[in-house]
Amino acid sequence: MNYLNNYSVSSCQMSLVLALVLLLFVHMGFANEEATPVAEDPVLEKRLVELSENLRCLVCQNESLAGSRADFANDLRREIREQMKANKSDEEIIDFLVARYGDFVLYNPPFKATTVLLWLGPVLLFSGAILALVLYLRRRRSLVFEEPQQLSESQQLQAETLIRKIEKE
Repeated sequence: MNYLNNYSVSSCQMSLVLALVLLLFVHMGFANEEATPVAEDPVLEKRLVELSENLRCLVCQNESLAGSRADFANDLRREIREQMKANKSDEEIIDFLVARYGDFVLYNPPFKATTVLLWLGPVLLFSGAILALVLYLRRRRSLVFEEPQQLSESQQLQAETLIRKIEKE
């Protein structure tokens, strides 16, 4: 008994299956990412990742050094790896990077004279915005609840004539 004779496949179904298979291969081609190098020393690589999570990528600026794919970040990770192989401590590596690139390389820069604006800037801006909002609302409230001004006799007559004119129309 031939089971294939019981099923008929139309050319439309066959082309649909072929298109799906091609789409799968195209998707697999775009999904290829750079392979991360196999660590010679997994302990060293783990230490590198932990340290680079607390360092800022100087190219991306809003991404950690561990998550950045920029060439400069790769160079910095390579430099950190070499220093770790030279048995330098994390503090020594961080001091080296801060001396070379400044406090900006740290995600949590220390509070000192050069970073005061970095630490206090958001608080000052927020406080200034709240103060401006309070002043604006007070001024607005005083304008809304202010006693209406009395019209002079000529203005009163002019308003009455305009009202009569509108009512006639």
